[in-house]
Amino acid sequence: MRRLLLLLPVLLAACGPKAESLGRVGGAPPSLMLSAKLLSADGNALGDAELLQREQGTQVIVAVKGLPPGEYGLHIHAVGRCLGPDFASAGPHFNPAGRQHGRDNPMGSHAGDLPNIAVDAKGVGTLNHIVPGLRLADGAAPVLDGDGAAIVLHGKPDDYRSDPAGNAGPRFACAEFRAP
Repeated sequence: MRRLLLLLPVLLAACGPKAESLGRVGGAPPSLMLSAKLLSADGNALGDAELLQREQGTQVIVAVKGLPPGEYGLHIHAVGRCLGPDFASAGPHFNPAGRQHGRDNPMGSHAGDLPNIAVDAKGVGTLNHIVPGLRLADGAAPVLDGDGAAIVLHGKPDDYRSDPAGNAGPRFACAEFRAP
Protein backbone atom coordinates (compact mmCIF):
# COMPACT_ATOMS: atom_id res chain seq x y z
CA MET A 1 0.00 0.00 0.00
CA ARG A 2 2.85 2.41 0.87
CA ARG A 3 4.43 1.87 -2.56
CA LEU A 4 1.10 2.61 -4.21
CA LEU A 5 0.87 5.89 -2.32
CA LEU A 6 4.41 6.78 -3.34
CA LEU A 7 3.66 5.92 -6.96
CA LEU A 8 0.34 7.77 -6.99
CA PRO A 9 1.80 11.13 -8.12
CA VAL A 10 3.63 9.44 -10.99
CA LEU A 11 0.57 7.42 -12.01
CA LEU A 12 -1.65 10.48 -11.85
CA ALA A 13 0.78 12.41 -14.03
CA ALA A 14 0.21 9.91 -16.81
CA CYS A 15 -3.58 10.34 -16.62
CA GLY A 16 -3.95 13.95 -17.62
CA PRO A 17 -2.46 17.40 -17.76
CA LYS A 18 0.34 17.68 -15.23
CA ALA A 19 -0.81 20.99 -13.82
CA GLU A 20 -4.19 19.47 -13.04
CA SER A 21 -3.12 16.08 -11.71
CA LEU A 22 0.22 16.09 -9.94
CA GLY A 23 -0.03 19.64 -8.72
CA ARG A 24 -3.02 18.87 -6.51
CA VAL A 25 -1.66 15.69 -4.91
CA GLY A 26 0.37 17.51 -2.25
CA GLY A 27 -2.15 20.31 -1.52
CA ALA A 28 -1.75 23.61 -3.36
CA PRO A 29 -0.54 23.35 -6.95
CA PRO A 30 3.19 23.88 -7.41
CA SER A 31 4.30 27.22 -8.82
CA LEU A 32 6.53 25.40 -11.33
CA MET A 33 6.56 21.81 -12.48
CA LEU A 34 9.05 20.15 -14.84
CA SER A 35 9.39 16.54 -15.96
CA ALA A 36 12.03 14.60 -17.88
CA LYS A 37 12.89 11.05 -18.86
CA LEU A 38 15.70 9.37 -16.96
CA LEU A 39 17.82 7.98 -19.80
CA SER A 40 20.71 5.53 -19.87
CA ALA A 41 23.84 6.28 -21.94
CA ASP A 42 22.37 4.30 -24.85
CA GLY A 43 19.13 6.31 -24.72
CA ASN A 44 16.89 3.74 -23.01
CA ALA A 45 14.27 5.22 -20.71
CA LEU A 46 14.81 3.90 -17.18
CA GLY A 47 12.13 6.05 -15.62
CA ASP A 48 10.79 9.53 -15.07
CA ALA A 49 11.86 12.46 -12.92
CA GLU A 50 9.88 15.50 -11.85
CA LEU A 51 10.77 18.71 -10.08
CA LEU A 52 7.92 20.65 -8.46
CA GLN A 53 8.38 24.05 -6.86
CA ARG A 54 6.43 24.05 -3.60
CA GLU A 55 6.14 26.79 -0.99
CA GLN A 56 8.46 24.93 1.41
CA GLY A 57 11.02 23.81 -1.21
CA THR A 58 11.40 21.57 -4.24
CA GLN A 59 9.63 18.24 -4.45
CA VAL A 60 11.65 15.61 -6.33
CA ILE A 61 9.73 12.62 -7.66
CA VAL A 62 11.61 9.83 -9.41
CA ALA A 63 10.24 6.50 -10.61
CA VAL A 64 12.55 3.88 -12.14
CA LYS A 65 11.93 0.48 -13.70
CA GLY A 66 13.94 -2.43 -15.04
CA LEU A 67 16.90 -2.11 -12.65
CA PRO A 68 18.51 -4.81 -10.52
CA PRO A 69 17.24 -4.77 -6.92
CA GLY A 70 19.18 -2.62 -4.49
CA GLU A 71 19.80 0.99 -3.53
CA TYR A 72 21.14 3.63 -5.89
CA GLY A 73 22.53 7.10 -5.26
CA LEU A 74 20.51 9.94 -6.72
CA HIS A 75 21.56 13.59 -6.90
CA ILE A 76 20.63 16.91 -8.44
CA HIS A 77 23.59 17.97 -10.59
CA ALA A 78 24.53 21.54 -11.49
CA VAL A 79 24.27 21.35 -15.30
CA GLY A 80 21.27 20.31 -17.40
CA ARG A 81 23.27 18.34 -19.92
CA CYS A 82 23.23 14.54 -20.13
CA LEU A 83 25.85 13.30 -22.56
CA GLY A 84 26.88 9.65 -22.24
CA PRO A 85 28.57 7.46 -21.66
CA ASP A 86 29.50 8.83 -18.20
CA PHE A 87 27.25 11.91 -17.92
CA ALA A 88 30.20 14.00 -16.73
CA SER A 89 28.52 16.81 -18.71
CA ALA A 90 26.00 17.13 -15.82
CA GLY A 91 28.80 18.59 -13.71
CA PRO A 92 29.07 18.27 -9.93
CA HIS A 93 26.21 18.13 -7.46
CA PHE A 94 24.21 21.33 -7.15
CA ASN A 95 26.04 23.05 -4.28
CA PRO A 96 25.68 26.85 -4.26
CA ALA A 97 26.72 27.11 -0.58
CA GLY A 98 30.03 25.29 -1.20
CA ARG A 99 29.42 22.64 1.44
CA GLN A 100 30.76 19.10 1.57
CA HIS A 101 28.64 16.14 0.56
CA GLY A 102 26.17 14.18 2.63
CA ARG A 103 23.47 14.60 5.19
CA ASP A 104 25.66 12.71 7.71
CA ASN A 105 28.75 14.81 7.00
CA PRO A 106 29.26 17.52 9.66
CA MET A 107 30.43 19.83 6.84
CA GLY A 108 27.52 18.93 4.51
CA SER A 109 25.27 18.75 2.78
CA HIS A 110 24.98 19.84 -0.85
CA ALA A 111 21.66 21.32 -1.91
CA GLY A 112 21.57 18.57 -4.57
CA ASP A 113 21.97 15.66 -2.13
CA LEU A 114 18.97 13.32 -2.22
CA PRO A 115 18.10 10.08 -0.43
CA ASN A 116 18.98 6.81 -2.15
CA ILE A 117 16.30 5.25 -4.29
CA ALA A 118 15.42 1.66 -3.35
CA VAL A 119 14.62 -0.75 -6.19
CA ASP A 120 12.56 -3.81 -5.29
CA ALA A 121 12.73 -7.40 -6.58
CA LYS A 122 10.50 -6.43 -9.53
CA GLY A 123 13.00 -3.79 -10.64
CA VAL A 124 10.82 -0.86 -9.60
CA GLY A 125 11.78 2.04 -7.35
CA THR A 126 10.31 5.40 -6.38
CA LEU A 127 11.44 8.45 -4.51
CA ASN A 128 9.22 11.31 -3.39
CA HIS A 129 11.26 13.81 -1.41
CA ILE A 130 11.08 17.52 -0.62
CA VAL A 131 14.35 19.44 -0.41
CA PRO A 132 13.50 22.23 2.06
CA GLY A 133 14.29 25.72 0.85
CA LEU A 134 15.54 24.62 -2.57
CA ARG A 135 14.16 26.89 -5.31
CA LEU A 136 13.85 26.03 -8.98
CA ALA A 137 13.67 29.40 -10.72
CA ASP A 138 13.58 32.11 -8.06
CA GLY A 139 15.45 32.98 -4.90
CA ALA A 140 19.15 33.63 -4.31
CA ALA A 141 20.47 30.36 -5.81
CA PRO A 142 17.92 28.74 -8.12
CA VAL A 143 18.61 25.25 -9.46
CA LEU A 144 17.53 26.22 -12.98
CA ASP A 145 20.14 28.85 -13.75
CA GLY A 146 21.38 29.53 -17.29
CA ASP A 147 22.63 25.97 -17.88
CA GLY A 148 19.77 24.12 -16.21
CA ALA A 149 20.18 21.10 -13.92
CA ALA A 150 20.07 17.32 -14.07
CA ILE A 151 19.04 14.41 -11.91
CA VAL A 152 21.65 11.67 -12.07
CA LEU A 153 21.30 8.05 -11.00
CA HIS A 154 24.48 6.39 -9.73
CA GLY A 155 25.47 2.71 -9.71
CA LYS A 156 25.85 2.30 -5.94
CA PRO A 157 24.11 3.66 -2.84
CA ASP A 158 25.23 7.02 -1.48
CA ASP A 159 26.93 6.65 1.91
CA TYR A 160 25.63 10.15 2.88
CA ARG A 161 29.07 11.15 4.15
CA SER A 162 31.97 10.91 1.68
CA ASP A 163 32.85 14.05 -0.21
CA PRO A 164 32.31 14.87 -3.06
CA ALA A 165 29.72 12.26 -4.13
CA GLY A 166 29.06 9.77 -1.33
CA ASN A 167 30.95 6.88 -3.00
CA ALA A 168 27.84 6.41 -5.10
CA GLY A 169 29.70 4.90 -8.04
CA PRO A 170 29.47 5.69 -11.73
CA ARG A 171 26.71 7.76 -13.24
CA PHE A 172 24.50 5.56 -15.39
CA ALA A 173 21.29 7.49 -16.03
CA CYS A 174 20.45 11.17 -16.33
CA ALA A 175 17.46 13.51 -16.79
CA GLU A 176 17.88 17.07 -18.10
CA PHE A 177 15.93 20.06 -16.78
CA ARG A 178 15.82 23.58 -18.22
CA ALA A 179 13.91 26.67 -17.12
CA PRO A 180 10.67 27.06 -19.07
